[in-house]
Amino acid sequence: MRYLTAGESHGKQLTTIIEGVPARMPLLKEDINSSLLRRQKGHGRGRRMQIEKDLVEIVGGVRHGVTLGSPISLVIHNDDFKHWEDIMGEDPISENTKIRRVVTRPRPGHADLNGALKYGHRDIRNILERSSARETAARVAAGAVAKTMLKNLGIEISGYVKEIAGIVAKDQVHLTMTDRQQLSEVSPVRVLDKDVEQAMIDAIDQAKQEGDSIGGVCEVYVEGMPAGIGSYVHYDRKLDSKIAGSIVSINAFKGVEFGIGFEAAKLNGSEVHDEIAWSKERGYYRTTNRLGGFEGGMTTGMPIVVRGVMKPIPTLMKRPLESVDIETKQPFKATVERSDACAVPAAAVVMEHVVAFELAKAITDQFTSDQFPKLQEAMDQYREEIRCF
Repeated sequence: MRYLTAGESHGKQLTTIIEGVPARMPLLKEDINSSLLRRQKGHGRGRRMQIEKDLVEIVGGVRHGVTLGSPISLVIHNDDFKHWEDIMGEDPISENTKIRRVVTRPRPGHADLNGALKYGHRDIRNILERSSARETAARVAAGAVAKTMLKNLGIEISGYVKEIAGIVAKDQVHLTMTDRQQLSEVSPVRVLDKDVEQAMIDAIDQAKQEGDSIGGVCEVYVEGMPAGIGSYVHYDRKLDSKIAGSIVSINAFKGVEFGIGFEAAKLNGSEVHDEIAWSKERGYYRTTNRLGGFEGGMTTGMPIVVRGVMKPIPTLMKRPLESVDIETKQPFKATVERSDACAVPAAAVVMEHVVAFELAKAITDQFTSDQFPKLQEAMDQYREEIRCF
């Protein structure tokens, strides 16, 4: 499985093409739309989320609610494009036409300057339109297809907020997967710990009032992945590595950890590793899950627990950062292209979906996957094999 996305922030549409999804898998646009709408929620989001109501149109690869095995093409239309057509249109303009809103001032913390240097663009809008986090809507669409596959294979996933601005939610180890999914949906900041919810909301409101921004930590929790998915044989086939890469590829994410993560550096080995046990009902399992469901680049069969660190959004309303105009070389204070004070709750949804895609991809790499019913049979057989091993 793989996917490509195309489209710009203020362009006509975002397009996702997914290759490698097995044939005969149930798939409805409602499965994808629910994920897209979740991405737009969250206390601290800017005005853009009020303008756009992301809904998908399936334009290829699905017939009568079932995948065909051919590439799946998904489109998310930009309702606001009518206001940007003269700026973002694809047709050439005459030499005498002055382009509106030419951008020559790169913003610190964005792809603006590096992208302009790489591609030689004198109008930085050519960079910021594609590097915008708006592109994550297309990735959530791809992840929603993967989540549908996982669900039909008995694998559930939930993404939520672990920390905002240093306010840390307590571990909720007693919660079921259903609890995690439901509690995160009703929380304005997508947190499972109600005791810190209001403090997080207050921190976001304060940052917005001060014209600043704040970041945080998202966590994704997965149940139902059998042991042995991934590989220890080659570095580029280790599943935890692939997941880590997918998370850092999300805009503004700067770090990843599994299980106890960086805390392992402070502990003795006896306090880190997960001892192995066996029962007739469960087969092999771990008595703890400090390593977050991975050993040797492969799943252990325990819940996958992975966290990603999101930095504060760098575009600031009242405290703009210093930069230099690429044409005049004069210093200036960076302009505002978006106004989110905190996008961590929405980022948790994005992280959930990129992790889902990597899990689905690993499964289709490891098992027969031309036809979904045969993939289901292969997974059931494998689960039984390792239980009785």
